[in-house]
Amino acid sequence: MKNYPDLYLRIWKAVKGVRKGRVATYGQIADVCDLRGHARLVGYALHNLPPDSGVPWHRIVNSKGMISLRAHTSGHERQKHLLEQEGIVFKNGKIDLAKYGAGSRSEGNSHKAHRAKSGRIVKQDKILK
Repeated sequence: MKNYPDLYLRIWKAVKGVRKGRVATYGQIADVCDLRGHARLVGYALHNLPPDSGVPWHRIVNSKGMISLRAHTSGHERQKHLLEQEGIVFKNGKIDLAKYGAGSRSEGNSHKAHRAKSGRIVKQDKILK
């Protein structure tokens, strides 16, 4: 088995904590893993997922609520399809992060959510189970 960097393992664990029907941003996952400012590293880790890992990579989107994979590619369409199967609705190519984001009001725990000025969730328990 390939040896993956510990950072990747941490990132994959955080992504596994994003519940079905919810999304998180690359930046939120980076924050949860104490990697603030390293959202791209989250993307690299997801790109290097082993086949059949069980990590719900499709639940991670960019800070605008959009799929980061190039539009009209098989990866983009696959991610969109998987999210729609979980009940996530796209409007003009975007997901309403206030509605579908991990720790959002509609998830019922907004009174506990601590957010930085950027709107990112900074408490680990808001994304992880």
